[in-house]
Amino acid sequence: MIDWLRAAPSDAEVTIGGRTLPIEITRNRRARRLTMRLAPDGNAVRLTLPGWCRTAEALAFVHARTEWLNQQLAKVPERCPPEPGGTLSYRGNPLAIDWRADAPRKARHDGQTLTIGGPLENLASRLQRWLEGEALRLLEDDLAFYAERAGIETPKLALSRARRRWGSCSTGGTVRINWRLVQAPDHVRRSVVAHEVAHCLHFDHSPAFHAALAEIFDSDIAAADGWIKAHGRTLYATFG
Repeated sequence: MIDWLRAAPSDAEVTIGGRTLPIEITRNRRARRLTMRLAPDGNAVRLTLPGWCRTAEALAFVHARTEWLNQQLAKVPERCPPEPGGTLSYRGNPLAIDWRADAPRKARHDGQTLTIGGPLENLASRLQRWLEGEALRLLEDDLAFYAERAGIETPKLALSRARRRWGSCSTGGTVRINWRLVQAPDHVRRSVVAHEVAHCLHFDHSPAFHAALAEIFDSDIAAADGWIKAHGRTLYATFG
């Protein structure tokens, strides 16, 4: 049985503050109500519809709430691509970008500085690859740690480049975590991993799931959730 399907009319869009944004619709039979979110990068409006909700009603809902969407759009951080002499966020702290034309292409991390060479026009992609490598290294350790606390075998890990979700757990046992979380403080990244490990035990958000999460996570869940709510969009500012 299909639990969800994409149902986005090709011409579905809304104008907010002079910008025209596409409306992306996900129809989820398990959803109890219509929910609306702005994509983290501010480039789309996303709707999740329960099975009983008509598409026309959902689109009317969006157009009736353009003022709220405009307020959310104003909170989206400005794109700030990495450049020599600038910084990138790594584990919640700024890391100085020391680009040198004669330095090795492979990034070298030393304290609060990241030294890197290679063509300047490809700097952003090389920095992203370095961050993704760091994300994989850290997340492998996180996943093994929380799987042991949960008393399960370590699930398979995959990095995600999702625009909407920080993590997911498939019924096949693969945990996917958004690589951008390597830019967040450690406890935030680890909270998402613990969340998905708890889903390996309970594939829902039942009281049993929350009890399992509270048992295996070794920090403050509310604080981690609060950081993501307040600052999550900033993780898309550098690399989109």
